Amino acid sequence: MAAPSRGTIGGAASRAPPRMPPPSNSSTRPTHDEIREAVRALCRSFPDAYFRRIDAERTYPEAFVDALTRAGWLAAMIPEAYGGAGLGLAEASVVLETVNRCGANAGACHGQMYTIGALLRHGSAAQKQRWLPAIARGELRLQAMAVTEPGAGTDTAAITTQARRVGDHWVVRGHKVWTSRVRHSDLMLLLARTTPRAEVARGTDGLSLFVVDLRRAIGQGLTVRPIANMVNHETNELFIEDLAIPHEHLVGAEGQGWRALLDGLNAERTLIAAECIGDGRWFVDRAVRYAGERVVFGRPIGQNQGVQFPLAEAHVEVEAADLMRWRACALFDAGQPCGAEANMAKYLAAKASWQAAEACVQTHGGFGFAAEYDVERKFRETRLYLVAPVSTNMILSYVAEHVLGLPRSF
Repeated sequence: MAAPSRGTIGGAASRAPPRMPPPSNSSTRPTHDEIREAVRALCRSFPDAYFRRIDAERTYPEAFVDALTRAGWLAAMIPEAYGGAGLGLAEASVVLETVNRCGANAGACHGQMYTIGALLRHGSAAQKQRWLPAIARGELRLQAMAVTEPGAGTDTAAITTQARRVGDHWVVRGHKVWTSRVRHSDLMLLLARTTPRAEVARGTDGLSLFVVDLRRAIGQGLTVRPIANMVNHETNELFIEDLAIPHEHLVGAEGQGWRALLDGLNAERTLIAAECIGDGRWFVDRAVRYAGERVVFGRPIGQNQGVQFPLAEAHVEVEAADLMRWRACALFDAGQPCGAEANMAKYLAAKASWQAAEACVQTHGGFGFAAEYDVERKFRETRLYLVAPVSTNMILSYVAEHVLGLPRSF
């Protein structure tokens, strides 16, 4: 299956998008408010009708992603030496939060923000020079990460996709599932077992990480099968049969691929927490506006405590989750361990966003189910994050074991 062309979809404006603002006088980085305003300006060219049409047609928001790319936002965390903005996780989280608060869905393109972490921290100098500048320029997309397998789920140690060394190549055979954005990416990270499970002390040892050039791999050992789902989210099942990957595409040391992924996973959880916070604020904003405008029995429904209290509670929960997002960002950007904080931020934000979604639908009543109000679309989108990329139950298990010191539960 060949990747589709990157033409404009849905008739959105093709003019140059607002670019990343220059640093303010008081900082070497743009302020969070400057970032929010610039991203909002870009999003104004892609109104609700655009995303409603993309959702109805089950297509990819190509024009929107291209605009984000050309404006430099998807290269926010790439160092300036490689052509990126050199910003931290905090600034990147503001970008994605704002995208979702504007009514879009950053899940279409957030992968690049966290997948590059493996290259930045574990890639060779040659790998960084080969791929990062092209990604920063928008010539390449690294949006996909193939880890999950049908028989393993979140038990990464149980994956069975195997890579064996044959001369200057690795030959891979296996099966992956829930691999997102493959059809709109040029490169993909792939985790495969290079040492049999029986020969390593820990299950996550003996796993290696590779960069796959999808432009050459699809149809040459890699088959992509789209998975239809309740959200317009491009995700896929991968069938891998004797896929040849050059040895120089191995990221980090052989057998240490899981460790190379870990920093990226903490960034992933924190960024998705920010998206959920953006969603939560979108739901509260929309519900408050509707509650002030909708008049029943001679009074706006927002005057009723039965409407007010769920919205006030949703706002409180979103604001509380936001504090943990900033804690996780601060630790990550300082190079400190942040696994617990990243997981807790994702847990709190996903739950808060879902609570806000429920309150928003309930406030709108029957109109909450009407596509023209966009509530049902965002309702479906934010529901995903209670399950993926890590479920709330897995986060609770992590906190119980690694924070509270309780015995491992699985």
